[in-house]
Formats: sequence, structure tokens, C-alpha cells
Amino acid sequence: MYRTRRPRRWRHALILAPVVALVAACGSGSTTAAPGEIVLKVVDPGNAGPLAVGKREGLFDTALAPLHARVEWVTTTPGFSSMLKLFNTKELDVSDAAFSPVVGALSKDVAVRIVSVSDPAGKDQSGILAAPGSGIRSVADLVGKRVAVNPAGKGEYILLQALAQAGVPADKVTRVPLQQKDAASAFATGKVDAWASFLVPYQEAKANGGVEIATEQSIGSKDNTVFVFRTEVADQHPEIAAAFLRTVQQLATRQRANPAEFQNVFDQSGPRALSGPRLADAIRVGGEATAPHLPTASDAADLAAIVKLFRDNGVINRDVTAADIFYDLKSKLTPEQSAGLQQGR
Repeated sequence: MYRTRRPRRWRHALILAPVVALVAACGSGSTTAAPGEIVLKVVDPGNAGPLAVGKREGLFDTALAPLHARVEWVTTTPGFSSMLKLFNTKELDVSDAAFSPVVGALSKDVAVRIVSVSDPAGKDQSGILAAPGSGIRSVADLVGKRVAVNPAGKGEYILLQALAQAGVPADKVTRVPLQQKDAASAFATGKVDAWASFLVPYQEAKANGGVEIATEQSIGSKDNTVFVFRTEVADQHPEIAAAFLRTVQQLATRQRANPAEFQNVFDQSGPRALSGPRLADAIRVGGEATAPHLPTASDAADLAAIVKLFRDNGVINRDVTAADIFYDLKSKLTPEQSAGLQQGR
């Protein structure tokens, strides 16, 4: 078993200092910012979703141009918890994520905050897979087994939530801390008995014979999808955060109306492209997606449940609250700057 290590306003943005993009090492092909230009470093979206369509159509740069800002896309490894170093070194400013890895990030002193939350969709796209031939057919069968999880992130949350629901003490299962890329290799080579994973890596492993024993849907997951900003960026440029979020909201509304447009955005074939049942499934989930909204009291209750689960199982060693994690973007904006933002229900 293992434990994670222990883990804070709006200033005027009229005087814009030059910013030099520092993401060349991340494979983004960065360039030096023009004098007075703000560069917002955003996780590269790959081949699907609202960010991918926005990237293809240049919608984010169009939205940010009046604010003397632009987007730079940063290539990263899968999973928000694997990106924390990039936030700490200011090589990444914005990413999609989920509640759980942001809670974990605060325990590691990573200065990020959640600016928006999306209602749950695609909860059958993530869960726990058992290795073929392992004999594992249920969560109860994980007793005495080794399960790969991305530590203090979504994979660890899925496993702990599944065990709690099944009445299995967490200390009866060995959590093996591995990020998605390494976990995929360990799972494929039999070094772990099961893997708590999510999204594309999960679906790939499932298509290759992984035995699904639980999904986020079946375990009652509350790990909602979010957008995260580096806190310093949101503090210094809330109007840029608002313009970015407003664009995502508009794209998400488009996606729900026409989800097929948001798959295979750049590549129609090759390793990044989906086809057959996986493409049909991705289109279905896209049609269920809702636009991100500013955090609500209901979101805070869901977040508190995840904090408690992590605290009870030693993933974090202090309580954190919604005020620690949610960024109150609206309070940093003028009425004109917040116009058009979906506020949540």
C-alpha cells in the first residue's frame, strides 16, 4: 500500500506583460509571444471533442484576440494527474479533468482550480477491467489482487468507490500506482491483475479482451468532468478564462446537437481515428454531453463525497473544501465580461 504526500483576485489585466511560451519540450511547436500578447497554454485535445473542433476552426484564438491573447496547444500524456508537473512549471495553464485528480493535485501543492463542471455523461466509458484469464468476475474477486490505478486520480477513485459499494475493505486490495501509459503496459503483460482506468485507454484495453467488472455507472460515480485553470492565470486574467469557457460552452452545445461532427476531427483514419462500434459509441456519448457550467451547490456536494473517500483511505491527509477547489470566476468579472456564461442550475 502507499500514501500520497501532504499537500492558495482579480488584478487588473489592462497592462499585459510579455509572456514567453515554454512548451517546446512538450511537443507543441511553440513560438515566442508577441510583445503584450498573452499565451494561454491548453492541453491538446487530440482527434475528438469540443476543444478539437475549436482548435480546427480557430475559435479560441478568435475569442481571445480582442483580449490580446491566443491559445497554444500542449501535447501531454493521458490523465490529468500525469500533467501536474507541467502546471507547476507553468508549461500548462488549462486542461479538462475530473473532480478526483484535482483533489489529489491540491494534496501535492499544485496551484490549480476548477472553473467549470459538466453534468455526467458516458459513465460506461470508464471503470475496472480484469485481465483475461485472471478469474476475476466481480469487484469482490479483487481481494488479494493487484490493481493498477493512477494515484490520487480518477483510477484510484473508481477503485475505492467500487470497493466501498461492494463492502470490500480497501486494504484487502493492493493499489499499484501507475499512470495510464505504464498501467496499460502492466495490464497487457500480466504484471497487474486488474486496472481501474478511463476513456480511451479503458476502451482500448476492453476491446483487446479486458473483462469489465464495474463501470462508473454501476458504482454510482460522482466524479464529474471539469475544466481546470492554473490559479495564477485565472487570478491575473479572469476575462480570458471567461472567453475561453464561453467558447467551450458554445462548442458543447453544438456537439450535443451534432455529435458526429466532433469525432475524427483531424484524422479520418489511422491510430487516432475511431470506426465501427467504438465510433458509434463515442457519437452516442457526445449526444449526451452537456455544456460546462459554473460550479453549483450540487457540484460541491458531489465533490465533498470524493474528498471524504480519499481522506478516509489515506489518499490525502487533510480535508479540503469546495472553496479550496472551485474558482469563483463570476466574482472576478464585470457584468459585461460574464455575459453569456452558463451559470449552472
